[in-house]
Amino acid sequence: MRKLLVVLVTALALSAQTRFEFWPGTVYDPAVPSFEKVLGYSAGEKLASHGEIVQYFEALAAASGGRMKVYEYAKSWEGRKLIYAVIASEANHRRMAAIQADIKKLADPRKTPEAEAKRIMAGLPAVVWLGYTVHGNELSGSDSAMLTAYHLLAARNQKMVADVLANTVILIDPLQNPDGRTRFVNNFEQAYGIEADGSTVAAERNEPWPGGRSNHYLFDMNRDWFALTQPETVGRIKMLLEWFPLVAADLHEMGSESTYYFAPEAIPFNPHLTKEQKTSLDWFGKNNAKYFDQMGYSYFTREVYDAFFPGYGAAWPAYHGTIAMTYENAAVRGMLYNRLDGSAYTFKESVKRHFVTSVATCEAAAMHRAELLQNFWTYRKTAIEEGKTEPVKGYILSRKGDGSAADKLAELLVTQGVEVGKLASGAQGAPDGSYLVSLAQPAKRLIRTLLDKKVEMEPDFLKEQERRRKKKLGDEIYDVTAWSLPLLYGVEAIPVTSVPGGSTPFTGARPKPAAPAKAQVAYFVPWGTQAAGQFLTAALRAGVKIHTLDKAFVQNGRAFDRGTLAVKVKENPENVHDLVLKAQGYAEIVASDSAWVESGINLGSRSSFVMKKPAIALAWDRPVAANSAGAVKWMLERQYGYPVTAVRMTSLAGADLSKFDVLILPIKEWVANGGTVIGIEAGVEFLADAKVGLLATAREQMAVEKKVEPVKPDAGGQVPGKVLGSEADFLQAIAPEKDRLDTVQGVLAVAKTDPDHWLTAGVAPTVTALLQGQTVFSPLKLNAGTNVAYFAGAEQMLASGYLWEESRKQYAFKPLVMVQREGRGHVIGFTNDPNFRGYMDGLNVFFLNAVFRGVAHSR
Repeated sequence: MRKLLVVLVTALALSAQTRFEFWPGTVYDPAVPSFEKVLGYSAGEKLASHGEIVQYFEALAAASGGRMKVYEYAKSWEGRKLIYAVIASEANHRRMAAIQADIKKLADPRKTPEAEAKRIMAGLPAVVWLGYTVHGNELSGSDSAMLTAYHLLAARNQKMVADVLANTVILIDPLQNPDGRTRFVNNFEQAYGIEADGSTVAAERNEPWPGGRSNHYLFDMNRDWFALTQPETVGRIKMLLEWFPLVAADLHEMGSESTYYFAPEAIPFNPHLTKEQKTSLDWFGKNNAKYFDQMGYSYFTREVYDAFFPGYGAAWPAYHGTIAMTYENAAVRGMLYNRLDGSAYTFKESVKRHFVTSVATCEAAAMHRAELLQNFWTYRKTAIEEGKTEPVKGYILSRKGDGSAADKLAELLVTQGVEVGKLASGAQGAPDGSYLVSLAQPAKRLIRTLLDKKVEMEPDFLKEQERRRKKKLGDEIYDVTAWSLPLLYGVEAIPVTSVPGGSTPFTGARPKPAAPAKAQVAYFVPWGTQAAGQFLTAALRAGVKIHTLDKAFVQNGRAFDRGTLAVKVKENPENVHDLVLKAQGYAEIVASDSAWVESGINLGSRSSFVMKKPAIALAWDRPVAANSAGAVKWMLERQYGYPVTAVRMTSLAGADLSKFDVLILPIKEWVANGGTVIGIEAGVEFLADAKVGLLATAREQMAVEKKVEPVKPDAGGQVPGKVLGSEADFLQAIAPEKDRLDTVQGVLAVAKTDPDHWLTAGVAPTVTALLQGQTVFSPLKLNAGTNVAYFAGAEQMLASGYLWEESRKQYAFKPLVMVQREGRGHVIGFTNDPNFRGYMDGLNVFFLNAVFRGVAHSR
């Protein structure tokens, strides 16, 4: 009997030692439902689906006794709801409306003097936002979010949790990208066998194209925070502006062989971040480190993940005064990963790491509640003061050119919490309806970050990148170095040294132009604006017959530039007026009762072309770049309301391509019969391949000022001796005979356009493109085609960002857009993506010309 007892006791002791505990020693309240009770499995034992995540949060809220509420803030493109949970003490939940009102008072020091601010701070909890799985295949985030919520509600013997609930309001955003996660989980479940497979080549871990990282339109939503192209991001921004969190942590995953990363960030820091924001990062880093040290987890800080680009979830909130951070966990990409050192890394372990930093972040916020509140108010106050005293006092967003782009930009700023005014008529010589953005407001640093032409990197950082580059070590620039919204939108932003008076608040409702009178002969729509493009697509889909005029004309004293759209009344149905009004949107439409013009071409000119309603096919699946394909589809479908057929590459061989007018992929015979093919970036290289032969261009090697002729070994395998008398000789001796340009991480570059080509109708004499990568193409010869847009000279091309000297010289006068005739069709090549991340509104007309005017000119 004694021996049996000893065996039982020993077994129980071993079981306790090996039992997996997410937070060791915690006793949980059985009244709060666990994973097992709601979902039928324990945390980290299975990849939770979007539906299960929502189900669990709703179950927690129902059992929370008033300590947690769940709200929906958006729906994804595929109709899945995005939720966030608000967790706080019962007492704080009862006064939550007052807490939110007080937060907004603190956010505007113009209305809240210091004495009032201090009174508010004395009793105000710190709001913390924890965001998870913005990249759908970064799986541990959502499961750790569920576990964090459970822990905060159910942990009974943790004084730290009670302190967190009393001193903070925790916002948990458990799944920022439900469509992407669903894509990954579906593939995982379809490939899963009888047990988890940790092999690097296992189908359950390797995602088919396009992978689960991106959303429905294949956007990386961790680059969308200031562009707001996706509904998930728009909803999230609106939600955050209701709360103004003092702390924001965006939880991600990185390579499976990594450890764990948390703040402080790596350099470079954006210059519009304050000293207090940088030093406060240590509070959270040290608290995370305390628990990781106790649990034996390795981590790193101040490497790789910088705080320069404002489009991250760990960046954008900072420009409203938040302490914003990225956490990066080693990814399992399934249930198990076999590491190179022979160890097994499980999904449950990855969930635990994100869970621990989530709880530690809440604790650090509770401990530093008073400092965080004071720093937030000071941040907003000093922003206003800087806006009043710095040389630039504001920006005028001019409606000159594409007024609809200026309207959209003003609306975008308002959505992000920026105060925008409607400029008084005639002020500063700007066109009527232009906008004023004063810098004397709490969002001043966000405004400077988004509207300045250039945001400078730290000189020491750039010096180190140049040193590394010379040694072919690769640079440490994490993302693009330029993102100025006026440059991206093609809007003139005029800095002013004094703020003109008389402006009125702009609420974000775009102005609509007057409806046209009923025309007897034609309706004219001036081309060259986003609004005109939206009219074109809507009218074509409604069955309206439209002409495009390749040359300018003047009628009734009004000048119409080339590209103008003409809807002839007699060529269209009797209800054409109603159809035109329905398609108008924000476009200017001029009704005409005569075809007579004072100068220029008439409606019957040979320079008038019918705009066909094109059927568009888009290459889909490998080897297509997913982000680029998604941006094209989103731009045409969501910006301009025009359908696109995505064609899988495996279907091309048997597809009846004669049913399509535009192919955003390369097919030679089809082009010769009158089609338009559009290549983007790598697509241009494919079109230029000798086997395809659709573009008479070629990719260039890196230009060298002094070419070194290779020395071949003699029969004995030896080469002539050479004396290297200096380090310069040594560097020359080790230089490659042939090389590629160093990668450009992303700059905004100026390109000139050809005013005589149909592809540039409505396009400005110069445009701004995002130049990225290391590919340069030689220009087309005059007898082969036209370089419709080419980069400006080396001294003029850089509009914003940091560009290597060699790249600047070699990209100068090289093509951005090329057109080559092939039979009755056209081949159009964009050497840099004109739809990059959905940012490039200023190139929309250029791309629309390629799609719609290309078909009109294929005869």
